[in-house]
Amino acid sequence: MKKIVYIVNPHSGVGKKRQIIHTIRESWKKKGSNLNQQIILTEHHGHALELAKEYRDKVDIIVAVGGDGTVNEIGSGLVGSNTALGIIPAGSGNGLSRELNIPTKITSAIEVIEEGYTRIIDVMKVQDYYSLNVAGVGFDAYISHKFAKSKIRGPIQYMRLIAKEYPKYQTKKYFLEIDEQEYNRKAFLVSFANSAQWGNNIRIAPTASLDDGLIDVCVVSEFPNTAVPSLLFSLFNQTIERNKYDEVIKAKIVELNNPEPLYGHVDGEPVEFAPHAKVSIVPQALKVIVPSAEYIQNSSIIPQDIPQAITGIKGTLTDIRDNIRDKFQQLLDS
Repeated sequence: MKKIVYIVNPHSGVGKKRQIIHTIRESWKKKGSNLNQQIILTEHHGHALELAKEYRDKVDIIVAVGGDGTVNEIGSGLVGSNTALGIIPAGSGNGLSRELNIPTKITSAIEVIEEGYTRIIDVMKVQDYYSLNVAGVGFDAYISHKFAKSKIRGPIQYMRLIAKEYPKYQTKKYFLEIDEQEYNRKAFLVSFANSAQWGNNIRIAPTASLDDGLIDVCVVSEFPNTAVPSLLFSLFNQTIERNKYDEVIKAKIVELNNPEPLYGHVDGEPVEFAPHAKVSIVPQALKVIVPSAEYIQNSSIIPQDIPQAITGIKGTLTDIRDNIRDKFQQLLDS
């Protein structure tokens, strides 16, 4: 029997986390043994990273029970390890888990973990951090700092913040060196993508791959207000790379050379980038538990729970439309 440690962050979505813990323990009862499995609750920010480092190579799987921040901490602690990262998605965006087709239903996610099928993926080294999914500077980083202070979670609150903050946001000039070639751009945002999406199936880099040894550098340039609806919808329908305001450069090494520190984010978590910050790819760095092709074929549950996702997207798009319409009408009237 595989040795598995479940690391749970109890400070986010407490009710849901209690249900997840109960469901995990119920799965143990069905098997008649839990001798090789345990659950550990984190006690402070960074504790998941400490635990991952403590248990790496001592157990077969460490499961992140939480959102993108928890997944990042545990994944960062397992880079280069023989211990695999498992994920039970319980966050607002669940970017990496969605990209890996990990089910959002708790019992199905546990089944995937117990099946134990692994995939090896790249990670990015961003300054002193590891990024499993997407990092960046600009508007998305600015929003991540705002979102971190919000008491309300979830994709709708995230979109509300976007609609509220967009009219007053000022684009910046970024001095980039991408694989030793200079790119100086005035940009709304610059994303460094290891996978295709931020989360909630919102894809900033539709052609990005988790195991191609490359970073997709996505530069969204300054754009007029009239272009906002098409940009937003292109993020949902995976056509952002065909938008004239988006530029994508595939690279192995990126250097930021700005005159001052910048708001940044790593897998949605707010950080500050130094004036000179380096982003590089670490190929084949992390083992992750994912659904096998056989599991997907035999399961009656679609891995990403697509019907639920579609319903959520419809509601989110309606909220975006209403908020942006009101904000832009204010701009036109001013």
